[in-house]
Amino acid sequence: MISALTLAVIGIGLLAGVLGAILGLGGGVVVVPALEFVLPRFGQEISIGQAVAISQIGVLAVGLSGAAAYLQKGLVRARTGYLLSPYTILGGAVGSFLGLVLPARVVATVFAVLLLYSAYNLLRGLKRVEVEREPSRLVPPAMTFAGIMSGLLGIGGGTVQVPVLNLMAGVPIREAIATSTFIMGLTAVGNALVYQAGGLLDLKLAAGVALGVLIGARAGAGLQSRIPADRLKLVFSLLLIFTAVQLLWKYWGSA
Repeated sequence: MISALTLAVIGIGLLAGVLGAILGLGGGVVVVPALEFVLPRFGQEISIGQAVAISQIGVLAVGLSGAAAYLQKGLVRARTGYLLSPYTILGGAVGSFLGLVLPARVVATVFAVLLLYSAYNLLRGLKRVEVEREPSRLVPPAMTFAGIMSGLLGIGGGTVQVPVLNLMAGVPIREAIATSTFIMGLTAVGNALVYQAGGLLDLKLAAGVALGVLIGARAGAGLQSRIPADRLKLVFSLLLIFTAVQLLWKYWGSA
């Protein structure tokens, strides 16, 4: 008999997978705050560090599944991915270590800022480049920063990586998304290992999230063309803003 807690965890992963596939957002934007707010209602206390650690497994699941699909379609710039992944892996290791040692209030505040930034981008729409051009010298440090955010916050890094690949490296948007997904899976492996070594990774909860994410991502891909994108983006942006405010209140309201 599957417990209510397990079903809730799978449901969180399912929601993250669906929204991630439809909107192109990393599942961690949903998984981390959802775990923090939902699990205590089932008698399971969880810190933001533990939620970030669990989210890394969800990111890994999406990265492996998504990269396989994109590779079949020929959209992944494999050479670009292999050249840039060392920067994100290094950044991810640094970010994961910071996630182990920084106070929860700091991590929550950075995460809230990321949520507000994601909401802003959804509302205004990302500027896109579709013409090939020479990559900027700032690409390596920018990808390292993406890795740090991935390790620290449990996100896939696509929020930063896709604009960097598209706007700074001159990779067309569809290939930028595919290559970012490819890099994301490689980065998440190292991130998960750091959190596992730090004792924050609950493998049982992580497996539930990963299962939900994989199912949700497949369903979301099918729903993408059926749901009005503008309406969905508006609703989800408001949800991100609400979640950011809740996080800030939880960690700063009693200060």
